[in-house]
Amino acid sequence: MSALPQAKARPHHVVCDGNEAAAWGVVLSRPDMVAVYPITPQTSLVEALAQFAADGMLDADMVEAEGEHSVLSVLQGACLAGARTYTATSGPGLAFMFEPYLRAPGLRLPMVMSLVTRDTLSPQCVWGGHQDAMSVREVGWLQLYCESVQEILDTVIMAFKIAEHRDVMLPINVCHDGNYLSFGVCRVDLPEQAGVDAFLGKPDTNWHVALDPDRPMGVDPLTGGGGPGGALFTRYRKGHCRGMQNALRVIDEVHAEFGARFGRRHAGLIEEYRLEGAEYAIVTIGSMTGAAKDAVDEARARGERAGLIKVKTYRPFPVQAMAQAITKVGAVGVVDRSVSFGWNAGPLYQDVLGTLATVPARIPAVSFIGGLAGADLTPAHFSRALETTAQARAGALPLAPVWLNENDR
Repeated sequence: MSALPQAKARPHHVVCDGNEAAAWGVVLSRPDMVAVYPITPQTSLVEALAQFAADGMLDADMVEAEGEHSVLSVLQGACLAGARTYTATSGPGLAFMFEPYLRAPGLRLPMVMSLVTRDTLSPQCVWGGHQDAMSVREVGWLQLYCESVQEILDTVIMAFKIAEHRDVMLPINVCHDGNYLSFGVCRVDLPEQAGVDAFLGKPDTNWHVALDPDRPMGVDPLTGGGGPGGALFTRYRKGHCRGMQNALRVIDEVHAEFGARFGRRHAGLIEEYRLEGAEYAIVTIGSMTGAAKDAVDEARARGERAGLIKVKTYRPFPVQAMAQAITKVGAVGVVDRSVSFGWNAGPLYQDVLGTLATVPARIPAVSFIGGLAGADLTPAHFSRALETTAQARAGALPLAPVWLNENDR
């Protein structure tokens, strides 16, 4: 029997893309089992994990399943047996694993999955967008969106602590944009392993199930129907909703603890950027935020009172935090990288509209859709969005979504 390869010395920083950064976050989090299947634009993440395992830096059971449905099914069994688990997918891979994906939150399994976001298949597309993640936004997983490569690594680590918290116990997607973050390269600082170990603690994934061959039990029995069955199902659904709402507090607490321990601070729920004294603001999500901040800076330099609200936590939606931010301005423009076909608008725009229904102020909101199928969103696009939002504050509210890339050349 051959010995395991000698683990390489771990550097303090690396230059890598977002997919490798996610893999570094996995290595530092010490999962017990990793199951993955490659799919564009997630594939290099899988390759990085395999390389880390081959180099002796990732000490986890690596399962090379025949497809994404099996990937998540394998991990559900491992999680029920007490393992800390991880996987990653994109687009069609997410669609293929939908049945076990739908089951995981109902079983209250604290799994972590990187979702390298991608637009949908037809018209034929393998490039970035948020359509895959937004299509499963109501399944019951938590969703955190990252702005930068560094934020990907840090959020993967935090995700295990959030998911395994006893007031949450739910699976979590760490979403990062295909193309722009998956393949975008920059310097990334790596936290010390001892610090991550102290931050996360030991896995605590199956205390609510006690899956033990010496104490056999049924998992996920048939429930529902009339009488007691319906009441039991309602109890599960209510508890699931309570766990989602608990997550809002836990996400903030974990982000604060991470910042205090490692010196890098990321917004837990939303980030307010130059909102002090702003008359209007745009709402962003994911990697588009950097270019949007540049546009806000340019507007401020011209004397315009623009601001920005970045969404980090999308599910559960941080209604109170968003309401507090949005009532500081007189109009908002919401920029989506996906489409809600039922509302002829963006999904994030719908959530902002729902938030506005909870506040007394009458604040106009504009839906902007851009960056589909990997299209670039530049400061010029966001300058246009800011200008349109300023006009909405003055009473010229568009009655349909504004498609930012429609006339690009």
